[in-house]
Amino acid sequence: MVNRRGDVIDRALAVLDAHGLGDLTMRRLATELDVRPSALYHHFPNKQALLGAVADTLLLRGPRAGGTTRGSWDEQLAAACSSLRDALLAHRDGAELVATVRALGTGGRAPEEAVAAVLAGSGLDDEGVRVATRTLLHFVLGHTMEEQTHLQAASAGAIEDEVLQESDFHLGLALVLDGVRQRVRTGPPAPSARSGRAPRR
Repeated sequence: MVNRRGDVIDRALAVLDAHGLGDLTMRRLATELDVRPSALYHHFPNKQALLGAVADTLLLRGPRAGGTTRGSWDEQLAAACSSLRDALLAHRDGAELVATVRALGTGGRAPEEAVAAVLAGSGLDDEGVRVATRTLLHFVLGHTMEEQTHLQAASAGAIEDEVLQESDFHLGLALVLDGVRQRVRTGPPAPSARSGRAPRR
């Protein structure tokens, strides 16, 4: 039996880097650890729980994990989003893994909590914090997933070596943050604007 849960996660990260998310299965992982697949269920009830733990570890160990608590709220947000991208790029299919476990509700919540905590001090109302958090995470995950897909396709010779530039990420992030700053300055729209209906006269 594998005695340590951390050993399983470490080997799972190695399998992820070597073979990609599609090949990170309980059977392959058991083979890598030289145990029966049933031994893994001592630590994880199913594959979804394993992937959640792997994603959480990836994020925890990521470069500059947690961003920074210095500077204005928007500077902290920019740092947190950049740190998240760095953590995702540190492992093959990192963005796809985190996006998957977030959708399943099995892990990957630390960045969402960190971003929401910063936005809570920005002056946005609760709805603004919720939507801005989701928008920022969707941008970071989507952009990084596309970066990793381009890199893998280029390395396999499937496409020309045309990868997204890091400057594209930072410009896109700045544009999103510009929108958040504008909402902080102006406040939420009137109820009629939210619903899309013209006000009654």
